[in-house]
Amino acid sequence: MTTVNTAPAIVPNFDDDTATGRKLAIICSKGNLDMAYPGLVLANAALGEGVETHLFFTFWGFDVITKSRMHDLKFTPLGNTATHLPQGLGGIPGMTAMATHMMKRQIADVGVPEVPEFLEQIVASGGHLWACRMSADMMHLTEADLYEEVEGIISAADFIEKTEGAQLLFI
Repeated sequence: MTTVNTAPAIVPNFDDDTATGRKLAIICSKGNLDMAYPGLVLANAALGEGVETHLFFTFWGFDVITKSRMHDLKFTPLGNTATHLPQGLGGIPGMTAMATHMMKRQIADVGVPEVPEFLEQIVASGGHLWACRMSADMMHLTEADLYEEVEGIISAADFIEKTEGAQLLFI
């Protein structure tokens, strides 16, 4: 008679709310509508998986967290070959407004919130929002100019320290 040794089955527990010990640091450097979403989507996904998540907004990424601009991010096809449109069309007056409107509609159609609501969702899920000190100084912005849930204006070195051991994404 032959006996077969079998290992016990490993069954994943998808309802496990315990922390993973993982960290994700996302540097958001672009303020166009089409470049704001990748960092927000990835942050939201990471938080859903229990990953400690920090977003660092720098240079033009400041538009995403600046109260006076965050509701009016734009998308332009000009210079963006990925739109697969003739580049001459991008310079036509009103093209940026039309492209922005179309992209916002497409984003809404798939159930993704607009940028301010997405930031609110990320913070409510435990995400951390940080603003770059150098960029704030260059643009003469203070914490009063920023989305209320930004935890602070910090240096790049401070961000590196806060996210020690994190997976780093630069967008």
